[in-house]
Amino acid sequence: MASRIRPIVAIDGPAGAGKSAVSRRVADELRFMLVDTGAMYRAIALAARRAGVDWAAGPEVATVAREVVDRHALRLVPDAARGLRVVLGDEDVSEAIRSPEMGTGASKVSVHADVRSVLVELQRLTGRDGGVVLEGRDIGTVVFPDAEAKFFLTARPEVRARRRYDELTAKGRVVTFEQTLREVVARDTQDETRAVAPLRRAADAIEIDSSDSTIEQTVGFIVARVKALPR
Repeated sequence: MASRIRPIVAIDGPAGAGKSAVSRRVADELRFMLVDTGAMYRAIALAARRAGVDWAAGPEVATVAREVVDRHALRLVPDAARGLRVVLGDEDVSEAIRSPEMGTGASKVSVHADVRSVLVELQRLTGRDGGVVLEGRDIGTVVFPDAEAKFFLTARPEVRARRRYDELTAKGRVVTFEQTLREVVARDTQDETRAVAPLRRAADAIEIDSSDSTIEQTVGFIVARVKALPR
């Protein structure tokens, strides 16, 4: 395991498990930097769409990703109100990348090994010194298999769909719960069966089922475990 003054906290899990809210609160409590890796894939999906690149075209999407990273055009900016702002070029795309379409796009571009290679490189560079909370789907298995604290946050599909439905309707989106549940289940299947870095719990990760827990309880559990790590 790498020698770091402050640990890396990896929080993985499926869509709708509450990773974003929990990770933001955990980072705040620990005063760590927050890195939302899913937001990175969403941003690349958005950049590809704007460039007229099909999400299924792996080499072309990888070229878009490489250009974005080389130009330092993708930034995750701490924000007191939202925890994190996602900036693509000079534009705040925090809301634009949160649409169901960009969620689908993120899942589609993330299956390409070359795209993942580019973003994993960026993620490792961002978090290598520790004092960071990274949320995603392969943090504990691929990005930082040597992370000092690993958690796999999940919940029953219907619970995750309800959370996502409530989030979307609160933003004024017109969706049905049934449609949202189908999208959650489809995203699970796509993430779990992709050939490159499929969604799975790291062998040494602590699994947390948040179906019947509050955010406060989940955050409190993770923070306590991190603070109990040997120094």
